[in-house]
Amino acid sequence: MINPPKKIEVAIADDHSLMRNALAKLINTFEGYSVIMEADNGKDLRAKIMKHVIPDIVLLDVNMPEMDGFETASLIRQRDKSRHTPIIFLTALGRSEEALFKGYDIGAVDYLVKPILPSILKSKVAVFVQLKRQSELLEAKNIELNATIEELEAFSYTVAHDLRAPLARIDGFSQALLEFQNDKLDDEGKRYLQRVRTSAQRMCGLVDELMSLSRVTRAEMRRERVDLSALALSVGADLKQRDLSREMELTVQPDLWASGDAGLLYSALFNLLENAWKFTSKRPSARVEFGAIEKNGTPVYFVRDDGAGFDMACSQRLFQAFQRLHAASEYAGSGIGLATVARIVKRHGGRLWAESGIGRGATFYFSLSPEK
Repeated sequence: MINPPKKIEVAIADDHSLMRNALAKLINTFEGYSVIMEADNGKDLRAKIMKHVIPDIVLLDVNMPEMDGFETASLIRQRDKSRHTPIIFLTALGRSEEALFKGYDIGAVDYLVKPILPSILKSKVAVFVQLKRQSELLEAKNIELNATIEELEAFSYTVAHDLRAPLARIDGFSQALLEFQNDKLDDEGKRYLQRVRTSAQRMCGLVDELMSLSRVTRAEMRRERVDLSALALSVGADLKQRDLSREMELTVQPDLWASGDAGLLYSALFNLLENAWKFTSKRPSARVEFGAIEKNGTPVYFVRDDGAGFDMACSQRLFQAFQRLHAASEYAGSGIGLATVARIVKRHGGRLWAESGIGRGATFYFSLSPEK
């Protein structure tokens, strides 16, 4: 059995009983419409909305005793369940600029000037109710999508976590065979076992990065004032310890601060600077810079290197997990580092983008939203 479409439920507040009754009778004649709530003042209407079903739309007289239309609308907007309910103001006055701005600031969707034409009333109510319902449907879809994403994140984390133990055992038993059964293996057998170990270790590394990527999304955000310059210097020192023979000049602009989660921002800078370290590895001496510029009054941070660079035609793939712009034989890596940075920047309400050219180095820019 097909359920009939839900009627559009209307609430009316007007201190003139003749006008209010006339509006109610008119709206009830419209097919698919029903007046479910009437009040002769704003205070009474707000009390009814607080106690009863939220209407699809509110018709609100501007001038009423006890509580005028503007104050009533403001209070209706403060309640979560009714903050998106369309409000159309009814007024016998001309729509002055001051009244218009005040009403729209509060959240009115439109004004109707008395006397009200039935055709205009019906069309305006229908349009704004349709917009509200589409907005509610979109919000519900977003909630459903976010829930699905969270489930997938939890699933991927669980799978990655459960994969790591058997992979580690494969590596461990392969190593044990090489150490304790070495004299019983020929050279080909040893090569096979070493290849097993190499593959298991590579998979363990990939699983670790997947778990790290998942943690970035799931970790609780703790905002504080963070010294990005100090973080960059710390990361640079750690990277230089990997290969003391490498010549890399790291320049860090001093006193760069931001509002954010210190642990997540450290991870973002680590991945960006490690990326620069990797793609400058074939240069006899490399230069990497961390700094900031101002764009539209907002600080934009950057990591710049003079390494291999990339083709900007492929830039849309940069921040997707497992996407690589260079062959694994040229530069090692899993393609997860920049995806991690993208998630961290997104969680901070910012943007991440890059500029580059083949053989001309690369610059990665990111912004962060101010503390709310």
